[in-house]
Amino acid sequence: MPESVIIKGSSLGGQSTVKPTSTFTGDVYVDFLHTSKEAAVANVTFTPCARTHWHTHEGGQFIKVVAGSGWICDKGDVPRRIKTGDVIWAQPGVTHWHGADNGSIMTHLVVGLGETKWSEAVTDEDYAAKRD
Repeated sequence: MPESVIIKGSSLGGQSTVKPTSTFTGDVYVDFLHTSKEAAVANVTFTPCARTHWHTHEGGQFIKVVAGSGWICDKGDVPRRIKTGDVIWAQPGVTHWHGADNGSIMTHLVVGLGETKWSEAVTDEDYAAKRD
């Protein structure tokens, strides 16, 4: 009979990783809970103004904000505010970025489905185009 899998701590042995790749602007802490070809699950904490680069997810991405406030922006649109409790569905292939507000940290639980394709950094001008 199948049973639930308990994942002890993070897949990195309970260690947070600061800016694990060159795909973030600012200080970002990522705690991977699960990684496979099909999905990546992580808690990600952004310091004020920190953000991802533009990116897409082959199968889409769920984002649940668990602390603080920040922004999400789809390519061609303006950034929209997100806050604790919000759940976002970034549809497959939608180019977007997300990150913390100017005066707040933001922590979110993310579930990325399939391959993530990273693009260029979000410019300060793109980040400054925020709306409430």
